Amino acid sequence: MSMPCRYLPGPDDMLVLDIAYTIYLKFEEYPSALQIALFLDNMQYVKKVFTSCDDLLRKKQFCYILARHGITFELDEEMAADDDDRETLQEIINNTKLSEGYLTLARDIEVMEPKSPEDIYKAHLLDGRASAGASVDSARQNLAATFVNAFVNAGFGQDKLMTVPSEASSSGSSGNWLFKNKEHGKASAAASLGMILLWDVDSGLAQLDKYFHSNDNHVIAGALLGVGIVNCGIKNDCDPALALLAEYIDKEDSSVRIGAIMGLGLAYAGAQNEQICSKLIPILGDSKASLDVVAFTAISLGLVYVGSCNGDIAEAIICALMERESELGEPLTRLLPLGLGLLYLGKQESVEATAEVSKTLNVQIRKYCDMTLLSCAYAGTGNVLKVQHLLGQCAQHLEKGESHQGPAVLGIAMVAMAEELGIEMAIRSLEHLLQYGEQNIRRAVPLALGLLCISNPKVNVMDTLSRLSHDTDTEVAMAAVISLGLIGAGTNNARIAGMLRNLSSYYYKEASLLFCVRIAQGLVHMGKGLMTLGPYHSERFLLSPTALAGIITLLHACLDMKAIILGKYHYVLYFVVLAMQPRMLLTVDENLKPLSVPVRVGQAVDVVGQAGRPKTITGFQTHSTPVLLAAGDRAELATEKYIPLSSILEGFVILKENPDYREDN
Repeated sequence: MSMPCRYLPGPDDMLVLDIAYTIYLKFEEYPSALQIALFLDNMQYVKKVFTSCDDLLRKKQFCYILARHGITFELDEEMAADDDDRETLQEIINNTKLSEGYLTLARDIEVMEPKSPEDIYKAHLLDGRASAGASVDSARQNLAATFVNAFVNAGFGQDKLMTVPSEASSSGSSGNWLFKNKEHGKASAAASLGMILLWDVDSGLAQLDKYFHSNDNHVIAGALLGVGIVNCGIKNDCDPALALLAEYIDKEDSSVRIGAIMGLGLAYAGAQNEQICSKLIPILGDSKASLDVVAFTAISLGLVYVGSCNGDIAEAIICALMERESELGEPLTRLLPLGLGLLYLGKQESVEATAEVSKTLNVQIRKYCDMTLLSCAYAGTGNVLKVQHLLGQCAQHLEKGESHQGPAVLGIAMVAMAEELGIEMAIRSLEHLLQYGEQNIRRAVPLALGLLCISNPKVNVMDTLSRLSHDTDTEVAMAAVISLGLIGAGTNNARIAGMLRNLSSYYYKEASLLFCVRIAQGLVHMGKGLMTLGPYHSERFLLSPTALAGIITLLHACLDMKAIILGKYHYVLYFVVLAMQPRMLLTVDENLKPLSVPVRVGQAVDVVGQAGRPKTITGFQTHSTPVLLAAGDRAELATEKYIPLSSILEGFVILKENPDYREDN
């Protein structure tokens, strides 16, 4: 599918897409029509694709595409008349098969064996001094191991720290790992069980249940967050997450409240669920609630209503910003404008009315809010004028105490990430900012690079980040280390893994930097290399709003690493779960059971506008499905025996037998 709309000024870009949609429908190219409907975020168009097509099998393929995009979508009788069929289709949209498909891939690639943090650190490859420093800060080290273990074994359902049965050995039991963490560390440890059982809602809820009987509020908070994590991206008619979490929203203890509120944000991202809205909005206006509770409430509302332009929530967040003038200097305050921005993610000029109102805010937060709203509204659009505007903000020399340049730098990456050329240009601009920018700009540049190349380790960016990871400014170094983890996320990239091992011995005496190195190691080996954090899918045409929202929430938190991730809010690292997806192609037969076929996987080639049947991939290898797809990879079937029901071979693809196929004609 070609994207001329990327290079057209508005409103022509949308007009072109409308026409393309009509043509695709007319010629019954339904998957392509559906992709344009999703690009336009037009649910009427999505519905029309279902009502225009009467082939159940093709509808099942549409449902796989909707599930991958991560939107909440209810089928009605018009879209599928038969009750049983509708239930089957709705189950696919609800992503109930994701865990099963992922484990099919894992078994096929033979990586089911749990990995421990030590397997990732590979300390034996380093010289003697690094291991000597292991006892520096054991609670901090254990917390790091908790995250590494959670990221690496994510979705596999078993690990060596959390899911070990108690009777196996008194030393290895999960209860004991939990208590190797201090206070708020226990929250992240309990929540990590949700990460290990990711997408497997039934097992996850069953295994998290034991923590709800704890008399330690941190453990309960972690269990609530774990419920949110395990349900992330999976929808369910009986709403188990809402039932469990709702009763904890108004508890006394703020860590328990945050666990429940953030859990709801993760479980219902993009769902626009009105029950959650009516439960959370009052918290924003509650003067007794602590600032951290209010900040996480704003983010959760932003996630649940991402890209919805919901006026009531926007108003409530702006009121909260006005009422809490005395606390505007607090680190977590930055999450309030971000929650506001998420409501307008990718919605361009729809943000303007809210942006006007935000100009009346306190001087201290006004510009910060302005930059955050602008960068969210134009995220993923590639709008060159907005990139110029954001660069202009970075060129100014600052008054003391202004902090809006951080979001402006991230904004450059958010807007420019839409297409390859924009990415290359943004990388160059960010290199210039490193040379000429003020310190607070230099601290944000690594994070912006991390977003531009997320799960796509480009060598030039890897080298820049490697250089910055030794920077004399600790904040710059920490951001660079985390970003090395982000660009390598889920790739098992050997070069980054080597860099991080060297950094772990270089920083063996510095607990904070070592913690960041560990987190990055966990990210690089995320899902044992079977996952991606890339928010784009369908040959980089569609941007999943919930995935992008999760990543930018984490990056905004990283703008103040010391106070948030190295403070007691380290569990914001779990926001990446919103972007975690298997990077696979899994082909299934007409009964939706895995079917292994030969495919060619190679680097995608742009063939827009070329005549005839040009080669779409280069440097390919032939494998049998299921296969892993790296950034920029594309697959094509290497057999004529089956016809794929989607022209884009990613995720779950249904194959039907080719009636014209003859063996060895």
